[in-house]
Amino acid sequence: MEAETHRPAWKTLSAFAIIYFIWGSAFLAIRVGVHEVPPFLLAAMRFSIAGLALYGWTIARGERSPNRRQWMSVSFLALLIFVLDYGLLFWAQQRVPSGIAAVMMATIPAFMALSEILFLRTQRLTVRLALALLIGLGGVALLMSHSLNLGGAPIDTAGAVALILASISWSIASVLTRKLPLPSSKVMSSGAQMLVGGVLLALTAAALGEFRDFHPWAISRGAWLSLLYLIVAGSIIGFTAYVWLIHHESPTKVGTYAYVNPVVAVVLGYFLAGERLDMRTILGTLSVLISVIVITTTRVKRPVPTLAAEETG
Repeated sequence: MEAETHRPAWKTLSAFAIIYFIWGSAFLAIRVGVHEVPPFLLAAMRFSIAGLALYGWTIARGERSPNRRQWMSVSFLALLIFVLDYGLLFWAQQRVPSGIAAVMMATIPAFMALSEILFLRTQRLTVRLALALLIGLGGVALLMSHSLNLGGAPIDTAGAVALILASISWSIASVLTRKLPLPSSKVMSSGAQMLVGGVLLALTAAALGEFRDFHPWAISRGAWLSLLYLIVAGSIIGFTAYVWLIHHESPTKVGTYAYVNPVVAVVLGYFLAGERLDMRTILGTLSVLISVIVITTTRVKRPVPTLAAEETG
């Protein structure tokens, strides 16, 4: 407890800087990579290597591998998170600027709140929450609208739909994570999910014929460096910092990365990739960020029990 109280401030600041800026910059790295490497194959390489490193590290530390039931849960979550969420994100970034992709993915808390209200009934709809959801969805509509004259072209429809589906998939996985049997170690659980996710992404890439379009010798150094950055910085270092913060800071503070990452991604996309920063992008980004901040800082209000409530409570 004494060591916990007097931990160096630089460790906390460094960990926050990592999940803020490295995770925010990962969208630009993906954008660079998918210009030359097929998207599902790029995602497969990222997560299979990172997952193998994390899984191997936990095994080397003496932690137990998941049992059969846990492997089934790991595999199902890997399908939702890595194939549907990350796979669609990588695919969409062939069509959508990196900053806008980050903004669209920031809608995950909105879809999580909706799932808790509509399906799990673990959250009650309040005026504050309803307004936040409307503002967030309005921000997405601004980015996609073909009728509003806000400057700049609306984002690609297919890419936008893929990002929305990716956000919904992540939100469903986040809810199911609380209910499925998983290893008690977060590092083991995530490493196993990454590893299985990498394998499933590779199978998806093969089914889509991406291996036929992949010629390693024709890939530029920049694309290989982006993959290395995603593996080492984005997955291994970023995840390690996140797990450390979860054990030392409140979830509310750690969750602030959800509205810092899009800002970092938009700024980096503008300065480093020449992505447009017009009124449409600014208004859409602000709307989504306001929604995320309100949703993540709203206290959970449990629904009033009724006779129709489940007996398990």
